[in-house]
Order: sequence, then C-alpha cells, then structure tokens
Amino acid sequence: MEFRSARQAVLQLLRTVAPADLPALLQWMRTTRDFDEFIQDNNDIILKNIAEDLRNCLPLETMLSSEHLALQKIQQQPEPTVHVDAFLYDEDFIDSLCEEGKLSRYYCMVCGSHQTAPLGFISHSFSLMELKFIYHHVLPDLSGKVLVDVGSRLGIVLYGVLHADICTQGSLLQNADVIIMNNVFEYFLNEAEQARAWEYISHNVRKQGSLLVTVPSLEDSLSGLQVNIQLSPWVEEVPLNYDVYPEKDIDREALEQIHLYKIL
Repeated sequence: MEFRSARQAVLQLLRTVAPADLPALLQWMRTTRDFDEFIQDNNDIILKNIAEDLRNCLPLETMLSSEHLALQKIQQQPEPTVHVDAFLYDEDFIDSLCEEGKLSRYYCMVCGSHQTAPLGFISHSFSLMELKFIYHHVLPDLSGKVLVDVGSRLGIVLYGVLHADICTQGSLLQNADVIIMNNVFEYFLNEAEQARAWEYISHNVRKQGSLLVTVPSLEDSLSGLQVNIQLSPWVEEVPLNYDVYPEKDIDREALEQIHLYKIL
C-alpha cells in the first residue's frame, strides 16, 4: 500500500473510533514506542548491528574470570545479582532469553520451593536509550570537539580505544572538551586506587567550559573515599531534563543516574 492509500486508511480508521476514546488514542499514538520498529534510523541500526556482533563473540555474562573485584562486588549485593550488559541485551532480548531458558529474572528463596523473588541485574555499559539520551539531550554539538570516554565497557560512546591506565593520560584529559565516565571505578578498583584515579582526574580536567558526564553523580562517586577534592571550585552541575521521553516503559531511574558538569 502506497503512502496516499495508507494515509486515507489511517484517517478512515480514526473516524470510526468512539469520540470519548479518540483523545486517549491520539495521545497513545504520540507517545508510544510500539512504532519504534518502523521508524528506526540508520544510527540505531548500526548500534544494534554492533551489539549483535559482540553478542556472537562474547559469553552471555560478558565478564571474564580475571575480573575478580567486579565479580566480588556483584556477589556482595544485598540481593542475588547477575551481570547483564545493557548495551548488548535490551528488555526485549532479555525476555527472549528467559523464554529460551537461558536466563531468569527470578531466584528461588528456598531451594526447591515456589517462593521466588526478582533477581537483580547490573550492567557496566550504557544501554542504547542512555546513549541516545546523552547524545540528543545532554551534550551540545560535538563538531570539532575532543571527546574522551573513560572505561565504559561495551556500551561505549566511541569505538576508538586506547588501552591504558587513565592516570598516565594527563595530556589527553587536559585537552578534552567532553569526558564521559560511566560507573568507571567502583567495580574495578579498590578504594585507594579509586581515590588516586579521582585525584588525578580532578587535577588534569581543568579546561574551562569543558563538560564532564558521570554515572553516578560526582558526590556519590567520591563519598566514602579519602580524597581532597572540593567540587564547588572545580565544577558546576548543569540541570538535565529527564522528562524528554514520555513513554511509560522508559527506565527513568537509569536516566536520572546521568549527571552533567561544566568545568569552572
């Protein structure tokens, strides 16, 4: 069916809707994500193809046995928790894995019984939605800018990788216009190493007007660490609008973990 006929068919269908229900239907059409599969742009397709390629060459848990500290911290969560990479596995994909018996959303509270509780999921990568939120609603135009993405694993903002200790990259940090840090140290460094990394970053990220995107907030990241970092002379937080996606199935809690700061 070509556009003209399809348009007429949709309008004709709308004319058959009960007047009392028409506003609700139109509101649903404006906000629903049910049409996403019909309106994906090329960028979405590229990112999903990257995720598919990575899924085909990585184990389901996308963690290595050598990641001792990360595995230990996952095991220390207050509820049983598994690592599910948010960039590789969206909610629909997780549902399909559960249907195939490859993954479960629940754990048995008493072995062998029907007493179950939700299983906790944790990810060290940005999801596709989080990446789109950052690029469309958090950051300005990046033309001609230097963007540094510090250790955001598979849901990375740049597919150009420098494998090095961040504490050896002073020049890179000093010249960056935008730095993105997604929960970058807590699960991979002990507290002393975290403090050292943050001290180094605060000393080198000083380019006035440059931007720092963090998950979680700087306050949360630095709490409990023995550091001498005063935030108010260093950065100013920029308020973000977390209501840009009105859909009910958007993970607003995940978006609210994203914070933007301007270097003073």
